[in-house]
Amino acid sequence: MYKIIEKKTLNANTKLMVIDAPHVAKKAQPGQFIILRVTEDGERIPLTIAAYDREQGYITIIFQEIGATTQALGTLNEGDCLHDFVGPLGRASEFDGMKKVAVVGGGLGCAIAYPQAKALHDMGCEVDLIAGFRSKDIIILEDEMRDACTNLHIVTDDGSNGRKALVTQVLKELIDAGSQYDAVIAIGPMIMMKFVAETTRPYGIKTIVSMNTLMVDGTGMCGGCRLTVGGETKFACVDGPDFDGHLVDFDEAMRRAAIYKPQEKTAVQRREDHCNLYKMEVK
Repeated sequence: MYKIIEKKTLNANTKLMVIDAPHVAKKAQPGQFIILRVTEDGERIPLTIAAYDREQGYITIIFQEIGATTQALGTLNEGDCLHDFVGPLGRASEFDGMKKVAVVGGGLGCAIAYPQAKALHDMGCEVDLIAGFRSKDIIILEDEMRDACTNLHIVTDDGSNGRKALVTQVLKELIDAGSQYDAVIAIGPMIMMKFVAETTRPYGIKTIVSMNTLMVDGTGMCGGCRLTVGGETKFACVDGPDFDGHLVDFDEAMRRAAIYKPQEKTAVQRREDHCNLYKMEVK
């Protein structure tokens, strides 16, 4: 069992948890992920490692309460335990030779972009961190991101935090202004990563994307996380999650990501009905 050491609310539906998992913390690297189960009969879900503390043996995860499992996870509190917490899984991010990088995060993807930017910044790399959110009230980790980069650019879809823009607009402006990046790292919704890759393609800038695809076992056996990269089938759990954004078939990946939307909706409704029934019985 894996105890929850700390729990924080980052915005209305986003939570941060620190988990006591020394065997995972011992080997964790930026870019890797874990798979957890809340209960013995629960669903297995992957979550990226947001931070790790080898000395304390702690792993930090950040998640949105969207599906039935993340909603159940969000009901747990400090002192409660998770049934399973497996990792680190996936290939660690590779930063060799990078001196100037743009890290682009969208929404919850900023929780994953942050440790990438921090690792690069700690290596002495010049980091432009571009973070995009729908509105000001859902911005997360602003102070942490500011400390993990050379320049922080936060934009929102509605302009409520100052500037109304897309992350791709900011990226293009920086490139056109003379920023010579060794690489651009994009983490967030697939549609955002697709357009970041299309923005950098004409400039020939290496672009790395983190593919959070459908996943079950995390070992490459189930095939649920497969995607097409450069015309070849790859598995995000063992070949990634980092891939060359200019080679990923994003349209196919987005179609696959939508396959189980009806089942996800049903699972959420079933959980809500169960919770409402329990409340009625308590009364």
